[in-house]
Amino acid sequence: MDTKFPYQSILIVCSVNTARSRMAEGFLRDFFTKLNLSTKVNSGGISSNARDGMTISMDAKLVMKEVGIKLSDSTYSTDLKKHHEFVKKADLILTLTNKHKEEIMDFFNIDNKDILTIKEFAGESGDIEDPSMKEELFRKVRDEIINNLMKGLNKYEF
Repeated sequence: MDTKFPYQSILIVCSVNTARSRMAEGFLRDFFTKLNLSTKVNSGGISSNARDGMTISMDAKLVMKEVGIKLSDSTYSTDLKKHHEFVKKADLILTLTNKHKEEIMDFFNIDNKDILTIKEFAGESGDIEDPSMKEELFRKVRDEIINNLMKGLNKYEF
């Protein structure tokens, strides 16, 4: 049974916030904008090598552009360990892997927030792996992210 989408603010989490989480954020922002919904979407990195100010992967930008979604040239990575406000504001946290989910739960108090991997959001299990600088893998990961997000979103009435 479909139900109204209950979330006002979504946070996408991956390792360093330069590829997977940025693709997922770009897709969701585009999705909500096209439906004229005010759901906020942000992303960040949680791993030990996450840094503020890293540029977004050119491969991520290219493969998202192929599906009509432009990732901003003026956007830089966010280290969530330094920006707790992103976690505090989110009422849904979607991670790319179970490891990211564990890292968020270890670092932050996640009371009253839903935290799922993108695969769990889709009703599945497993991780969406890092494409590691290979353009063909970026396309595979982009499609996996979009397909899983759509599966999860299709549970709701828009």
